[in-house]
Amino acid sequence: MDSNKQTDWVARSLHSVWHPCTQMQHHETVPLIPVSHGRGAWLYDTEGNRYLDAISSWWVNLFGHANPRINAALKDQLDRLEHAMLAGFTHEPVIELSEQLSSRTGNVLGHCFYASDGASAVEIALKMSFHAWRNAGKIDKREFVCLKGGYHGETIGALAVTDVPLFRDAYGPMLQQVHVVDSPDARNACEGESSADVAHRAAKKLEALFQERGDHIAAIIVEPLVQCAAGMAMYDPVYLTEIRALCDRYQVHLIADEIAVGCGRTGTFFACEQAGIWPDFLCLSKGISGGYLPLSLVMTRDEIYQAFYHADTARGFLHSHSYTGNPLACRAALATLSIFDDDDVLNANRTRAARLMKAMAPLASDERVKHFRQRGMIWAFDAVIDDVAKAATFSRRFFSAALQQELLLRPIGTTVYLMPPYILDDEEIDGLAARTISVFEQVITA
Repeated sequence: MDSNKQTDWVARSLHSVWHPCTQMQHHETVPLIPVSHGRGAWLYDTEGNRYLDAISSWWVNLFGHANPRINAALKDQLDRLEHAMLAGFTHEPVIELSEQLSSRTGNVLGHCFYASDGASAVEIALKMSFHAWRNAGKIDKREFVCLKGGYHGETIGALAVTDVPLFRDAYGPMLQQVHVVDSPDARNACEGESSADVAHRAAKKLEALFQERGDHIAAIIVEPLVQCAAGMAMYDPVYLTEIRALCDRYQVHLIADEIAVGCGRTGTFFACEQAGIWPDFLCLSKGISGGYLPLSLVMTRDEIYQAFYHADTARGFLHSHSYTGNPLACRAALATLSIFDDDDVLNANRTRAARLMKAMAPLASDERVKHFRQRGMIWAFDAVIDDVAKAATFSRRFFSAALQQELLLRPIGTTVYLMPPYILDDEEIDGLAARTISVFEQVITA
């Protein structure tokens, strides 16, 4: 396809599409990339240029674009059932998916409630927690707690428990007030402190809040192990262990937002597994459908489900989405789970992670880098930039330079992160590392 055609696609998109998480004026200088197709870890534009999708298209794609096994499952499902309402009806894909996910928690969590996007899953968990306490007669328990730097989505309820000013500040007057507590982010370590020390210190602060407000707090929501929008803030699993105990002691629900960190991203299928705990609510989205179709869900404990089980309709959870439990999306998720099992993905990822970690080693010792870190299939490092103006434009400059080297990388502020799909071969791993180092060198010295 000639460049005139590509330019036409860009112009038409700018004229008709409002792109997400974007200051549209920036596209006056940073052109859109019109994607033609995807294969494996690569995206191709309409001129045939390719880009290694090193952030899994916003953390959703697990097994590559146009994956043959997921494609086949969806083609089969298309001839069976595309959608049916889940109120008063049910179907095989949603039943099997719910059973398989519950089994992965040892059946501690179950009764999956479905939606389409991550923020909607968070809304569901918040409403369920509030309503469960109300049904139990504890009407004072209506407050929520989130972590400093936490991100849980941009609908009104989810944004209320998000502590990222860029997303939150404009809508402050619309939002419920919540308690914001210290993050266990290991980058907050004082001299001589370990990541576990930081986690313990943060948990003690939370305990003080629970002692004061426990009778009024419904739930705390956390992103287990990695706070992604906070610049891939990583923390010790002991924090989850300690807050699980605190939630039990003070009768506070624990909501685990595993939308970004679930489905193997942190090295285990569920991040909570690394702390040996289960939450009261677990939210999934993004990778659960392999990056194919919008799908989210909330899993919860049976005692919470039973709090709504009653002859009185008003005591039920009267929440719905038109595409709740969509059969196509559920079938994509089932194909995704099959790949995990058939290909022993979690073990294979440990080998991939070790190779990429070794290839990225030069950055770990670079004096222009701080806090080089890794958890499972997530890598991140912070660029050291003293010039405020250069720091402000670092992300956009890095993104543009990376495209020139066939990489899709989108830093968060001055934090560069990699979150690739689980299919990279050795050549792609080595190329990703070498090109990331090259782009960093180019941008940091500009």
